[in-house]
Amino acid sequence: MAESVGKNFVVTILLVIFLGGLGIHRFYLGHKNTAIAMLVLGLLSPVTVGVTAVVVGLWALYDLICICLGKLKPADGSEYVK
Repeated sequence: MAESVGKNFVVTILLVIFLGGLGIHRFYLGHKNTAIAMLVLGLLSPVTVGVTAVVVGLWALYDLICICLGKLKPADGSEYVK
């Protein structure tokens, strides 16, 4: 069986900065359930007159901080590759 290779740290940071409102970084890290929640909330933004956009934006900012501090890691338990 192949050894688990970690996700790229720079790619993760770029995904959360540019596509964080859609939860793409969470799909990349393997956190599928919360990624789907972020995606749905992000897509509902026009319907809720931007209320969910604020929520998802704050969530993405929180994720960015957690990634930088090493608190949010890939779901498979691997470490980031730099």
